[in-house]
Amino acid sequence: MALTSVKEIIKPTPPFASLTDIASERLGGKVLYATDDFFAEKENLLKPGRGIFIADKYTDRGKWMDGWESRRKRTPGHDYAVIKLAATASVTGFDIDTNFFLGNHPPYASVDGANLSDTDIAPDWENNEIPWQEILPKSPLDAGSQNFYACECNEVFTHLRLHIYPDGGVARFRAYGDVFIDWENVSENEEMDLVAALNGGQAIECNDMFFSDMKNLIMPGRGINMGDGWETKRNRTPGNTDWVILKLGHVGMIKKIIVDTCHFKGNYPDSCLIEACHSDNDEKVKSGHVIWQVLLPKQKLKADHVHEYEHELIQTDTITHVRFIIFPDGGISRLRLIGKIKK
Repeated sequence: MALTSVKEIIKPTPPFASLTDIASERLGGKVLYATDDFFAEKENLLKPGRGIFIADKYTDRGKWMDGWESRRKRTPGHDYAVIKLAATASVTGFDIDTNFFLGNHPPYASVDGANLSDTDIAPDWENNEIPWQEILPKSPLDAGSQNFYACECNEVFTHLRLHIYPDGGVARFRAYGDVFIDWENVSENEEMDLVAALNGGQAIECNDMFFSDMKNLIMPGRGINMGDGWETKRNRTPGNTDWVILKLGHVGMIKKIIVDTCHFKGNYPDSCLIEACHSDNDEKVKSGHVIWQVLLPKQKLKADHVHEYEHELIQTDTITHVRFIIFPDGGISRLRLIGKIKK
Protein backbone atom coordinates (compact mmCIF):
# COMPACT_ATOMS: atom_id res chain seq x y z
CA MET A 1 0.00 0.00 0.00
CA ALA A 2 1.24 3.50 -0.76
CA LEU A 3 2.02 5.64 2.28
CA THR A 4 0.61 9.15 1.99
CA SER A 5 2.80 10.48 4.80
CA VAL A 6 5.91 10.51 2.59
CA LYS A 7 6.49 13.97 1.16
CA GLU A 8 6.51 14.31 -2.63
CA ILE A 9 9.78 15.34 -4.23
CA ILE A 10 9.07 18.53 -6.21
CA LYS A 11 11.20 18.92 -9.34
CA PRO A 12 11.39 21.82 -11.79
CA THR A 13 9.44 21.30 -14.99
CA PRO A 14 11.81 21.16 -17.99
CA PRO A 15 11.10 23.15 -21.18
CA PHE A 16 10.30 20.00 -23.16
CA ALA A 17 7.17 19.48 -21.04
CA SER A 18 5.58 22.38 -22.95
CA LEU A 19 5.60 20.24 -26.11
CA THR A 20 2.79 17.89 -27.14
CA ASP A 21 2.35 14.73 -25.09
CA ILE A 22 2.20 12.44 -28.10
CA ALA A 23 1.39 9.39 -25.93
CA SER A 24 -1.71 11.04 -24.43
CA GLU A 25 -4.90 9.01 -24.39
CA ARG A 26 -6.80 12.18 -25.26
CA LEU A 27 -4.83 12.51 -28.50
CA GLY A 28 -5.27 8.83 -29.34
CA GLY A 29 -2.38 7.11 -27.58
CA LYS A 30 -3.00 3.54 -26.36
CA VAL A 31 -1.34 1.04 -24.08
CA LEU A 32 -1.37 -2.14 -26.17
CA TYR A 33 0.32 -4.61 -23.87
CA ALA A 34 1.85 -5.11 -20.44
CA THR A 35 3.67 -8.10 -19.05
CA ASP A 36 1.64 -7.73 -15.85
CA ASP A 37 -0.99 -5.32 -14.54
CA PHE A 38 -2.29 -7.38 -11.64
CA PHE A 39 -2.90 -4.53 -9.20
CA ALA A 40 -3.71 -1.59 -11.50
CA GLU A 41 -4.59 -1.48 -15.19
CA LYS A 42 -2.01 -0.52 -17.80
CA GLU A 43 -4.49 1.88 -19.48
CA ASN A 44 -4.19 4.29 -16.53
CA LEU A 45 -0.68 5.25 -17.68
CA LEU A 46 -1.93 7.63 -20.38
CA LYS A 47 -4.94 9.18 -18.65
CA PRO A 48 -5.11 12.94 -17.91
CA GLY A 49 -3.81 14.39 -14.67
CA ARG A 50 -1.30 12.87 -12.28
CA GLY A 51 -3.54 10.30 -10.66
CA ILE A 52 -5.37 10.36 -7.34
CA PHE A 53 -5.23 8.41 -4.07
CA ILE A 54 -8.26 7.10 -2.18
CA ALA A 55 -7.14 5.82 1.21
CA ASP A 56 -9.82 3.21 1.90
CA LYS A 57 -10.46 1.94 -1.63
CA TYR A 58 -9.58 -1.68 -2.30
CA THR A 59 -10.31 -4.27 -4.97
CA ASP A 60 -10.37 -8.05 -4.69
CA ARG A 61 -6.69 -7.96 -5.71
CA GLY A 62 -5.52 -5.41 -3.17
CA LYS A 63 -5.18 -1.66 -2.80
CA TRP A 64 -6.78 0.34 -5.62
CA MET A 65 -4.19 2.54 -7.30
CA ASP A 66 -4.57 5.12 -10.07
CA GLY A 67 -1.78 3.99 -12.35
CA TRP A 68 -0.17 0.85 -13.76
CA GLU A 69 1.01 -1.57 -11.09
CA SER A 70 2.40 -5.06 -11.51
CA ARG A 71 2.58 -7.72 -8.80
CA ARG A 72 5.75 -8.38 -6.80
CA LYS A 73 8.02 -10.35 -9.13
CA ARG A 74 9.38 -13.58 -7.64
CA THR A 75 11.11 -14.77 -10.82
CA PRO A 76 13.98 -13.35 -12.90
CA GLY A 77 13.22 -10.49 -15.31
CA HIS A 78 11.24 -7.26 -15.19
CA ASP A 79 7.95 -5.78 -16.39
CA TYR A 80 7.22 -3.54 -19.37
CA ALA A 81 4.35 -1.92 -21.24
CA VAL A 82 3.99 -1.22 -24.96
CA ILE A 83 2.47 2.13 -25.98
CA LYS A 84 1.18 3.16 -29.39
CA LEU A 85 1.68 6.89 -29.89
CA ALA A 86 -1.19 9.06 -31.07
CA ALA A 87 0.82 9.88 -34.19
CA THR A 88 4.27 9.28 -35.62
CA ALA A 89 6.51 11.67 -33.73
CA SER A 90 9.95 12.60 -32.52
CA VAL A 91 10.41 12.45 -28.76
CA THR A 92 12.22 15.15 -26.80
CA GLY A 93 11.61 14.04 -23.24
CA PHE A 94 9.70 11.87 -20.76
CA ASP A 95 7.85 12.22 -17.49
CA ILE A 96 7.67 8.90 -15.63
CA ASP A 97 5.38 9.92 -12.79
CA THR A 98 5.23 7.77 -9.64
CA ASN A 99 2.64 9.98 -7.93
CA PHE A 100 1.30 8.17 -4.81
CA PHE A 101 3.49 5.14 -5.50
CA LEU A 102 5.73 5.40 -2.47
CA GLY A 103 6.49 1.95 -1.08
CA ASN A 104 5.73 0.26 -4.35
CA HIS A 105 7.41 2.29 -7.09
CA PRO A 106 10.05 0.79 -9.42
CA PRO A 107 13.62 1.86 -8.58
CA TYR A 108 14.52 2.18 -12.27
CA ALA A 109 12.98 2.57 -15.72
CA SER A 110 14.08 2.72 -19.35
CA VAL A 111 12.33 3.40 -22.68
CA ASP A 112 12.66 1.86 -26.14
CA GLY A 113 11.26 3.22 -29.39
CA ALA A 114 10.23 1.60 -32.68
CA ASN A 115 8.87 2.90 -35.97
CA LEU A 116 6.41 0.27 -37.14
CA SER A 117 4.07 0.18 -40.11
CA ASP A 118 0.68 -1.51 -39.73
CA THR A 119 2.05 -4.58 -41.50
CA ASP A 120 4.98 -4.76 -39.05
CA ILE A 121 2.77 -4.99 -35.98
CA ALA A 122 2.34 -8.50 -34.60
CA PRO A 123 0.03 -9.48 -31.75
CA ASP A 124 3.03 -11.02 -29.94
CA TRP A 125 4.74 -8.05 -28.27
CA GLU A 126 7.30 -10.40 -26.74
CA ASN A 127 8.62 -11.09 -30.23
CA ASN A 128 12.36 -10.44 -30.17
CA GLU A 129 12.37 -9.52 -33.86
CA ILE A 130 10.58 -6.20 -33.30
CA PRO A 131 13.21 -3.49 -34.06
CA TRP A 132 13.26 -1.76 -30.68
CA GLN A 133 16.05 0.68 -29.90
CA GLU A 134 16.85 2.11 -26.51
CA ILE A 135 16.12 5.85 -26.33
CA LEU A 136 16.28 6.26 -22.55
CA PRO A 137 18.84 4.10 -20.74
CA LYS A 138 18.06 2.52 -17.40
CA SER A 139 17.51 5.50 -15.10
CA PRO A 140 16.59 5.89 -11.41
CA LEU A 141 13.06 6.80 -10.33
CA ASP A 142 12.13 8.68 -7.17
CA ALA A 143 9.01 7.66 -5.29
CA GLY A 144 5.89 9.82 -5.43
CA SER A 145 7.25 12.32 -7.94
CA GLN A 146 7.57 13.32 -11.56
CA ASN A 147 10.77 11.88 -13.02
CA PHE A 148 11.80 13.98 -16.03
CA TYR A 149 14.34 12.71 -18.55
CA ALA A 150 15.41 14.22 -21.87
CA CYS A 151 15.59 12.06 -24.99
CA GLU A 152 18.59 12.63 -27.24
CA CYS A 153 17.35 10.56 -30.20
CA ASN A 154 16.29 12.51 -33.32
CA GLU A 155 14.43 9.68 -35.05
CA VAL A 156 10.64 9.32 -35.28
CA PHE A 157 8.63 6.56 -33.64
CA THR A 158 5.16 5.04 -33.66
CA HIS A 159 5.54 2.89 -30.52
CA LEU A 160 7.34 3.10 -27.18
CA ARG A 161 8.15 0.41 -24.64
CA LEU A 162 8.39 1.45 -20.99
CA HIS A 163 10.48 -0.92 -18.87
CA ILE A 164 10.29 -0.91 -15.07
CA TYR A 165 12.89 -2.72 -12.97
CA PRO A 166 11.94 -5.12 -11.58
CA ASP A 167 8.24 -4.41 -10.89
CA GLY A 168 5.93 -1.92 -9.16
CA GLY A 169 3.72 1.03 -10.03
CA VAL A 170 3.84 4.09 -12.28
CA ALA A 171 0.98 6.57 -12.12
CA ARG A 172 1.40 8.30 -15.49
CA PHE A 173 3.73 8.20 -18.48
CA ARG A 174 4.24 11.23 -20.73
CA ALA A 175 6.25 11.38 -23.94
CA TYR A 176 6.75 14.96 -25.09
CA GLY A 177 7.72 15.80 -28.63
CA ASP A 178 6.64 16.87 -32.10
CA VAL A 179 4.13 15.19 -34.38
CA PHE A 180 5.76 14.19 -37.66
CA ILE A 181 3.84 14.63 -40.93
CA ASP A 182 5.31 14.02 -44.36
CA TRP A 183 4.05 17.29 -45.80
CA GLU A 184 5.40 16.40 -49.24
CA ASN A 185 2.56 13.89 -49.48
CA VAL A 186 -0.10 16.43 -48.45
CA SER A 187 -1.80 18.24 -51.33
CA GLU A 188 -2.04 22.03 -51.35
CA ASN A 189 -5.71 21.53 -52.30
CA GLU A 190 -6.54 19.56 -49.18
CA GLU A 191 -8.40 21.44 -46.45
CA MET A 192 -7.45 20.56 -42.89
CA ASP A 193 -7.29 21.99 -39.38
CA LEU A 194 -3.82 23.50 -39.52
CA VAL A 195 -3.61 24.15 -35.78
CA ALA A 196 -4.81 20.73 -34.57
CA ALA A 197 -2.34 18.96 -32.31
CA LEU A 198 -2.49 15.84 -34.48
CA ASN A 199 -1.51 17.99 -37.48
CA GLY A 200 1.52 19.37 -35.67
CA GLY A 201 -0.12 22.48 -34.17
CA GLN A 202 1.12 23.74 -30.81
CA ALA A 203 -0.05 26.16 -28.12
CA ILE A 204 3.20 27.95 -27.30
CA GLU A 205 2.31 30.76 -24.89
CA CYS A 206 -0.57 32.51 -23.14
CA ASN A 207 -0.99 35.18 -20.50
CA ASP A 208 -3.25 33.11 -18.24
CA MET A 209 -4.52 29.54 -17.92
CA PHE A 210 -5.55 29.56 -14.29
CA PHE A 211 -8.38 27.03 -14.58
CA SER A 212 -7.38 24.88 -17.56
CA ASP A 213 -4.56 24.41 -20.03
CA MET A 214 -4.16 26.25 -23.33
CA LYS A 215 -3.22 22.94 -25.01
CA ASN A 216 -6.83 21.81 -24.69
CA LEU A 217 -7.81 24.26 -27.44
CA ILE A 218 -6.29 22.06 -30.14
CA MET A 219 -7.21 18.61 -28.83
CA PRO A 220 -9.37 16.26 -30.96
CA GLY A 221 -13.16 16.25 -30.66
CA ARG A 222 -15.34 18.55 -28.59
CA GLY A 223 -14.60 19.21 -24.95
CA ILE A 224 -15.91 16.55 -22.58
CA ASN A 225 -16.61 19.07 -19.80
CA MET A 226 -15.78 22.60 -18.71
CA GLY A 227 -12.32 21.53 -17.57
CA ASP A 228 -11.49 20.35 -21.08
CA GLY A 229 -10.80 23.77 -22.58
CA TRP A 230 -8.73 26.90 -22.02
CA GLU A 231 -10.13 29.02 -19.17
CA THR A 232 -8.62 32.11 -17.59
CA LYS A 233 -9.36 33.51 -14.15
CA ARG A 234 -11.86 36.31 -13.53
CA ASN A 235 -10.01 39.53 -14.19
CA ARG A 236 -11.08 42.72 -12.43
CA THR A 237 -8.87 45.06 -14.49
CA PRO A 238 -10.96 47.39 -16.70
CA GLY A 239 -10.40 46.71 -20.39
CA ASN A 240 -8.61 43.40 -19.74
CA THR A 241 -7.94 40.94 -22.55
CA ASP A 242 -6.52 37.42 -22.34
CA TRP A 243 -4.64 35.75 -25.16
CA VAL A 244 -2.97 32.58 -26.39
CA ILE A 245 -0.44 32.14 -29.22
CA LEU A 246 -0.77 29.04 -31.39
CA LYS A 247 1.68 27.71 -33.95
CA LEU A 248 0.36 26.05 -37.10
CA GLY A 249 1.62 22.62 -38.07
CA HIS A 250 2.59 24.01 -41.49
CA VAL A 251 2.60 27.41 -43.13
CA GLY A 252 -0.75 27.97 -44.81
CA MET A 253 -3.81 30.04 -45.63
CA ILE A 254 -6.88 29.97 -43.39
CA LYS A 255 -10.31 29.68 -45.03
CA LYS A 256 -12.57 29.00 -42.04
CA ILE A 257 -12.40 29.44 -38.27
CA ILE A 258 -14.41 27.58 -35.64
CA VAL A 259 -14.61 28.88 -32.06
CA ASP A 260 -16.38 26.44 -29.74
CA THR A 261 -17.56 27.52 -26.27
CA CYS A 262 -18.88 24.02 -25.46
CA HIS A 263 -19.80 23.72 -21.72
CA PHE A 264 -18.91 27.37 -21.03
CA LYS A 265 -22.22 28.99 -20.06
CA GLY A 266 -21.74 31.51 -17.27
CA ASN A 267 -18.08 32.02 -17.99
CA TYR A 268 -17.63 32.29 -21.76
CA PRO A 269 -15.84 35.40 -23.12
CA ASP A 270 -17.94 38.28 -24.35
CA SER A 271 -16.06 38.39 -27.66
CA CYS A 272 -12.90 37.34 -29.45
CA LEU A 273 -10.43 38.49 -32.11
CA ILE A 274 -7.74 36.58 -34.01
CA GLU A 275 -4.49 38.00 -35.38
CA ALA A 276 -1.94 36.21 -37.56
CA CYS A 277 1.72 36.51 -38.54
CA HIS A 278 4.42 34.75 -40.53
CA SER A 279 7.65 33.89 -38.73
CA ASP A 280 10.18 31.07 -38.60
CA ASN A 281 11.17 31.99 -35.04
CA ASP A 282 8.86 31.16 -32.12
CA GLU A 283 10.83 33.35 -29.71
CA LYS A 284 10.30 36.43 -31.89
CA VAL A 285 6.59 35.65 -31.99
CA LYS A 286 6.37 35.27 -28.21
CA SER A 287 8.37 38.45 -27.58
CA GLY A 288 6.24 40.52 -29.97
CA HIS A 289 8.94 41.11 -32.59
CA VAL A 290 6.56 40.34 -35.47
CA ILE A 291 3.85 42.20 -37.34
CA TRP A 292 0.41 40.95 -36.40
CA GLN A 293 -2.41 41.27 -38.93
CA VAL A 294 -6.09 40.90 -38.13
CA LEU A 295 -7.39 37.58 -39.46
CA LEU A 296 -10.79 37.59 -37.73
CA PRO A 297 -12.16 40.96 -36.57
CA LYS A 298 -13.72 41.17 -33.12
CA GLN A 299 -16.78 38.91 -32.88
CA LYS A 300 -19.46 38.53 -30.18
CA LEU A 301 -19.64 35.06 -28.66
CA LYS A 302 -22.46 32.94 -27.27
CA ALA A 303 -22.57 30.44 -24.43
CA ASP A 304 -22.07 26.74 -25.19
CA HIS A 305 -22.09 27.32 -28.94
CA VAL A 306 -20.13 26.45 -32.10
CA HIS A 307 -19.25 29.69 -33.90
CA GLU A 308 -18.23 29.36 -37.55
CA TYR A 309 -16.59 32.17 -39.50
CA GLU A 310 -15.76 32.28 -43.21
CA HIS A 311 -16.95 35.51 -44.82
CA GLU A 312 -15.83 37.46 -41.74
CA LEU A 313 -12.17 36.57 -42.32
CA ILE A 314 -9.77 39.20 -43.62
CA GLN A 315 -7.45 37.67 -46.19
CA THR A 316 -3.79 37.68 -45.14
CA ASP A 317 -0.58 36.38 -46.62
CA THR A 318 0.53 32.89 -45.65
CA ILE A 319 0.76 32.53 -41.88
CA THR A 320 2.58 30.40 -39.31
CA HIS A 321 1.11 31.64 -35.99
CA VAL A 322 -2.10 33.13 -34.65
CA ARG A 323 -2.85 35.13 -31.53
CA PHE A 324 -6.31 34.31 -30.19
CA ILE A 325 -7.58 37.18 -28.00
CA ILE A 326 -10.65 37.01 -25.74
CA PHE A 327 -12.46 39.93 -24.13
CA PRO A 328 -12.28 40.29 -21.16
CA ASP A 329 -11.66 36.72 -19.87
CA GLY A 330 -13.32 33.31 -19.65
CA GLY A 331 -13.27 29.91 -21.30
CA ILE A 332 -13.06 28.48 -24.81
CA SER A 333 -13.31 24.75 -25.48
CA ARG A 334 -11.78 24.40 -28.95
CA LEU A 335 -10.30 26.50 -31.76
CA ARG A 336 -10.16 25.18 -35.32
CA LEU A 337 -8.29 26.89 -38.18
CA ILE A 338 -9.39 25.22 -41.40
CA GLY A 339 -7.15 25.97 -44.35
CA LYS A 340 -4.65 24.74 -46.92
CA ILE A 341 -0.90 24.39 -46.66
CA LYS A 342 1.49 26.36 -48.84
CA LYS A 343 4.77 24.68 -49.81
